[in-house]
Parts: sequence; C-alpha cells; structure tokens
Amino acid sequence: MPMADKLTIGALLVATFVMILNETIMNVALHPLMEEFGVHETTVQWLTTAFMLTLAVVIPTTGYIIQRFSLRGVFTTAMALFIAGTALAAFAPDFPFLVAGRVIQAAGTAIMLPLLMTTVLTLVPLRRRGVVMGNIAIVISVAPATGPTVSGLILSIADWRWMFGVILPIAILAMVLGRPNLDKTPGSAEKGINIPSLLLAVPGFGGIVYGISQIGGGHGTEDMDLEEAAPGVDPLAIGVLGLGLVCVAAFVILQLRLQKSESALLNLKPFSYTQYTRALLMMLLMMVALFGALILLPLFLQHEAGHELEPLQTGLLLLPGGLLMALMAPFVGRLYDRVGPRPLVIPGAVILASSMFALSLLEPGSPIWMVLVMHIVLSGGLALLFTPAFTTAMNPLPQHLYSHGSAVLNTLQQLFAAIGTAALVAVVGIGSAASAARGADPDTAAMDGFSVAFLVAAVLSIGTLLLGMTLRATKAEENDDAA
Repeated sequence: MPMADKLTIGALLVATFVMILNETIMNVALHPLMEEFGVHETTVQWLTTAFMLTLAVVIPTTGYIIQRFSLRGVFTTAMALFIAGTALAAFAPDFPFLVAGRVIQAAGTAIMLPLLMTTVLTLVPLRRRGVVMGNIAIVISVAPATGPTVSGLILSIADWRWMFGVILPIAILAMVLGRPNLDKTPGSAEKGINIPSLLLAVPGFGGIVYGISQIGGGHGTEDMDLEEAAPGVDPLAIGVLGLGLVCVAAFVILQLRLQKSESALLNLKPFSYTQYTRALLMMLLMMVALFGALILLPLFLQHEAGHELEPLQTGLLLLPGGLLMALMAPFVGRLYDRVGPRPLVIPGAVILASSMFALSLLEPGSPIWMVLVMHIVLSGGLALLFTPAFTTAMNPLPQHLYSHGSAVLNTLQQLFAAIGTAALVAVVGIGSAASAARGADPDTAAMDGFSVAFLVAAVLSIGTLLLGMTLRATKAEENDDAA
C-alpha cells in the first residue's frame, strides 16, 4: 500500500479514535458541571443523551452523503464540525452552549465512522484488510472504554474544559494530515436526498435511542445508585420509543421500495449477503456485552463491592483490559488474513461467555484483583471477536455498497449499545427487587441483581459462538464477482 494511503488511513484512525473517545469522556465530569452551571442531574445527562441522539439521527444518512460527495469533502465537513463543536464546548459560557457543542461534535463523529470504513475498504486490498480492520477494532471497542479513564486523569489535574482543550489540537492535526490525499472526485449518486426517508429517520432512530436511554434511567455510571437502576414506567419514554419503532418500520419499507430505483437514503442490500448479516448479528451481541460491562462493572466497583472506589480509580482498574484489546487487535488482524474468522471467533466467544458467567459469581467481598483479572480475560475474548466480525461483515460487499454497509453497521451498533446498557441496568433492578421480595438483605439483593445481569449477558454471548461457527472468509474473486 502506498505511503500516502497509509498516512491517510492513519489520520482517519486517529481522528475517529478521538471522536469516539469523546463519546464517553463526559461521564466522570458530570458532577463538576452540575456544580459550575447549577443544573440538575436530569439536565446534565443531556450532554450524553444529546450526543447519542445526534449519532442515531445522522449516521443513517451517511451512506447517501458518502456516495453523493467526494471523500475529501465529506472528511473536511466531518472534521470541521467536530473541531467547531470541540472549540464551542471548551469555551462554553453556559450549559446550553456546552450541549450545542456536544451536538455539533456528534454530527462530525457520525459522518466519520462510516467514512473511515469506506475509505479503508476502497484503499486496502482484500487480502490485507484484516490488519487494518484490526486498527478499526481498536477505535470502535477501545476508545469508549478509555474515555472515562482519560477524563478522570485530566480532571485530577486540570479544569473540565481541558478535556476539550486536549482533543482540539489532535483533531486539527488529523485534519491537516488526512485531507490532502483523499479523493476529491464527486460521488456517483446523482439523485437528491429523499425527504420522506429523512423525515422518518429522524424521529425513528432518534426516538428509539431516546426512549431506551430514558427507560434505562439515563444515568452516568459514576453517579448511579442501585435504586436508580430499578426500571420505572416513564409514559413519555415508552411513547417516544413506540413512535420510533413505528417510524423505523415505515423507514425500512420505504427504503426497500426506493432502492429499486437507486434512490434510497439507506440501501439495505447489504443484508442480502449472508456473511454480512451473520457477522453483523454477532457484533450486535458483542456490543451488548461490551457496553453492559462498561456500565455494570463501574456500578459494582463503586457501590456494591465494599471498596467504594472513586471514578478515577475505577477507570484505572478497567484500563488494562482496554489496553489489552488495543495491543491484540493488530495481531488478530494479521491472523485473520492467514486463517480466516472461525479459528479466532470460536475461542473468543467461549472466553467471552465464560468470563461473563464468572462475573455473575462475584460477591460483595470479592477482591479487586479478581475483578481486574476477569475484566482482562473478558477484554481478550472481545479482542478475538471484533476484528474478524468487522472484516467478515464488510469483505463480501461490492464497492458501491461500502458506504451503506458501514452506515447500517454503525447505526445498529449505536442502537444496540443503548439497548444493552438500558436492558442490563433494568435487569439489575429487576433481579434486586425480586431478591428483596424473597426477604434478602439490601447487600445480598444488590449482588443478586448484578449476578442476574451478568448471567443474562453470558447467555447472550453464547449467540456469538453459534454465529461465529457459521462465518467464513471471503475470497478475492468472490468480492470481485459481486462487484
């Protein structure tokens, strides 16, 4: 691969890593922000909720955007939005400006995710994609896990505004390095954006994410009490979720009709490729496990483990697992190029399910080192799964479906991350309430809730094993024929 292409992909990887890390970087800063701006907990949560909603609304449009405009133009727009949003957040005079900055950041992030995948698939030959997709796996899986740790470190020595101040020059440098070598040829899509599709996508995907996040409590992991994890019936959240589901169903029906005339906002033809569909389903189950662990383990460590760790301590304890995933990803990518997906995903799925089951056996007095080891093992299993799943999903697609395939993948990832977080937190509440009803003391009831939630995650992880056994590598000639 030419050096210019390597530099371009490197800049895209750095930019996307910073953007996704930014998605979770606010978690441990909510309390300082509540004090500085004088806002309530339910208000400050909009810094996270607004970011997720923007991703859910914008990502489904990126398949069309990437096909309509040049890669250079799309990259420039995404980076300009992110840089502008970061600068606005860093110098925000009040809370509404800070939320606005987060929304603008999220708009740039939403465009960058599919752009990275589309660029890699276009520039990297099929036989070498495993290594590069391994680097993408670092971005997708490690960045969210390290966000709270990075923000905790910054907050321990500086003001919260430095969380954005540190990111800003990195984003500017990535834009300067990545832009020159990207293709400036306009996209092939000639038809304008389909307005009815857009009008369905906004309330549809946004409504689902909002409804699920509110039903799940909408709390950050650092300040959630167990009682708040108990599911409550919020009529507004349920109504918005129901509206979202109806709009998404109508959106899917409309896209199936429009794609016959090549005018769909989000082309769903990638689902006609069996390996794409199976690998995507496997990834969605993995996202539930990953984000479930990201919220359940901090809750356990800070409230129920008997140690009452500070947010920074919790972040540092979970950091080795994230670093292990980052170190393993390139090696797993090289192995994928040699042996294909099954020799990697089968042991990875077994490790994932086993570690989740082991977490369900934790007790209030479980030593910290045991939690650390379990999380490291869990991270190793996920590292064996992410790169093969991403690569196997995208490899069979012809070039004209790259942008739509990555848009579908990233849209569903966002939805299932929200679903996994909300569902597992709700399971904690249900399990705790059921245990308390049987006469258990509060500490025992709390641990019973966590045990049930981790057990549910373990059962879902078995699905990754069943799906992983059906995956196979795509040969270059198959991809060429499909194109």
